[in-house]
Amino acid sequence: MAPVALGGSVVRKGRSVAARIIDGTQIAAAVRREVREQVRKFRDGGSGVPGLAVILVGDDPASAAYVRSKAKACEEAGIASRQLTFPRYVSQEELTETLRNLNRDPGIHGILVQLPLPKHLDERAALEIVDPGKDVDGFTYASIGRLTENHARFVPCTPAGILELLDREKIEIAGTHAVVVGRSEIVGKPVAMLFLHRHATVTVCHSRTADLAAET
Repeated sequence: MAPVALGGSVVRKGRSVAARIIDGTQIAAAVRREVREQVRKFRDGGSGVPGLAVILVGDDPASAAYVRSKAKACEEAGIASRQLTFPRYVSQEELTETLRNLNRDPGIHGILVQLPLPKHLDERAALEIVDPGKDVDGFTYASIGRLTENHARFVPCTPAGILELLDREKIEIAGTHAVVVGRSEIVGKPVAMLFLHRHATVTVCHSRTADLAAET
């Protein structure tokens, strides 16, 4: 039976469970403090400074703002951040060569390609150039396959964040019925897979779902 919202509560299998509001801001602050400490230990242990490269193509305001927030988070955590910005008309060949150089760069441990890319570029081809060992977004086919087999090295950030919130709030996942609204490659599908790996029964709803209200 799908969970049904009833005046601030959720009904599952005939029992009412009070709805909870999770303070994501507070949890995010705690995670950032922990990451900063992990980076300090990594650096003090002689392993150097972790490096993240972010590729931004074009001047989309939303993408630019998102990249700035990533750079700020890196700075706060003590991670070296390198932003490579290209005009929107950059060629596939130049983008490919840049990614290959980053793959070979020992000072770069993670690579992010900010999406979406301009229409003339092949996003999938660009993503597949990224070394799976540096694919911190978890978008390459290799990363998707590892996630499917429950051996993920990197998980897309939004699905990973959802699990982190639930775990820190000690919300049990096993045995629950999880309804995922959306089937995107970077949120909906990975979330559904993560919940399956945690022994939830998962229903995925999307634009062709006949009666969304009945499922949620």
